[in-house]
Amino acid sequence: MPSLVADTHSAIWYFLKSSRLSDRARAAINNALAGGDAVYLSSITLVEIVYLIEKGRLPSDAADTLEDGIQDPGSRWVLVPLDLAVAQTVSKIQRSLIPDMPDRIIAATALHLGLPLVTRDSKINASGLKTIW
Repeated sequence: MPSLVADTHSAIWYFLKSSRLSDRARAAINNALAGGDAVYLSSITLVEIVYLIEKGRLPSDAADTLEDGIQDPGSRWVLVPLDLAVAQTVSKIQRSLIPDMPDRIIAATALHLGLPLVTRDSKINASGLKTIW
């Protein structure tokens, strides 16, 4: 499978080896990595993880686990900055379909890169974007 974008929960569930990540999503990520392709993460994911830890929705070591995984020298996980191009693409993601701003930024990242998004989020899956779950 070629490159893809993983949303916050997909990435953290992948690194924590959580059963909450679907088999199809895990296989897509594994296939991309095994094929030498990148798995992209929006930089907002790092901020969202801190927020979710503070709210008690993720374990306290989740940020360190993700950061260790993407900083590993052989890692094919790539952070995508929230730059002008991604910011401009956010306007193409309808707020009525995806109201949460971090989710819109992640969706815009995938749309900007022209890649499928690995996500369980039902609103994103129903939005018309190419998704994997």
